[in-house]
Amino acid sequence: MSETEESFKAVQLDQNAAESTKPEPEIPQPYLSGADPTSTQTPETGERTPAPASTEAAQGGRWTSAVEQFKLKRFFVLRPGTLDHAIEDIKAVVNPKDDGAVESIWLMAEIDHWNNEKERLVLITENSLLICKYDFIMLNCEQIQRVPLNFVDRITHGAFSFPPRSLLKREGEGVRVFWDRLREPSFTSRWNPLAVDYPYTTLTYHPVRNVSDKLARMCEIHTFREQLTAAAQKAHARNPVPGKANGVLVLNQPILIEAYVGLMSVIGNQNKLGYCLARGNIGF
Repeated sequence: MSETEESFKAVQLDQNAAESTKPEPEIPQPYLSGADPTSTQTPETGERTPAPASTEAAQGGRWTSAVEQFKLKRFFVLRPGTLDHAIEDIKAVVNPKDDGAVESIWLMAEIDHWNNEKERLVLITENSLLICKYDFIMLNCEQIQRVPLNFVDRITHGAFSFPPRSLLKREGEGVRVFWDRLREPSFTSRWNPLAVDYPYTTLTYHPVRNVSDKLARMCEIHTFREQLTAAAQKAHARNPVPGKANGVLVLNQPILIEAYVGLMSVIGNQNKLGYCLARGNIGF
C-alpha cells in the first residue's frame, strides 16, 4: 500500500473520531412544577412562547359555566320534587266542567307593561288558558288568571321592542296573547305599574330552560304558541262567541313594550325579584 493511501485513511479516521466526540443536541425537558403551564419552550432558542388562545378561552368558558350553574341552583323550581308538586297543585284547582281536561303545562316568565319579569306556570286546557302565580318556596298557588280560549283572537310572536326614546332594552323573543282586540288599555293603566286590566299577556323563556331536556320542553315558546293556536281554534269551533269574529290571527311581528325609564324593572329583573330564589341570609 502506498504512502498516499495510508495518509488518506488516517485523515478519514480522524474526522470520524472528531464527529463522534461532538455534543448531542439538548432535548427539551417536560414541564416541571414552577414552570409556566401556559407557555411552551422552543428547542432552538430556549425561549417560551405563550399557549394558544383556545386554552385560555376554554378555561374562561369553564369558569363562566360554573358561575352560571351556581346561579341556576338558587331557583327553587329546580329543587327535587318541587316542580312536580307544583304541577299537582295546579291540576287540583282546574275545574273539569269549565276548563276541561289539561292538555299541556308550561314553565315561563310573564312580562308586564312595565317590563317586569314574573315566574309563571301556564296551563292549556280544552277551554281555558290558565296563568298561575305559584310560590315554589311555600308550595302554594297564590293567583290564577283564567282566559277562555274562545275569547283569544290574536297571537303575536317575535323579538321585543321599545319606543324610540326608551332607555330600556330586552334580548330574546316572546309570545303575546290577546283576548279583546277592540279594547285598548286606558291612560291610567299604562302609567300604573300595578294595573292588571290589560287585555293581553306577554310570555317569554324561563331562565332555567337549558338545565335539562324536560325543562327545555316545558319552556319552549314556539311549541307553546302552536299548541295554544290549535286549542283556541278548536274552542272557537265548539263555542263561538256572538258578535266576535271566530278564529285566531297569528302574526310574526315585534312585541312592543311601552316602557320608557323603568328603574324599578331594571333593579327587579337584574336581581330576579319576580322569581322564587334562595337569596341567602338577611340580617345580623
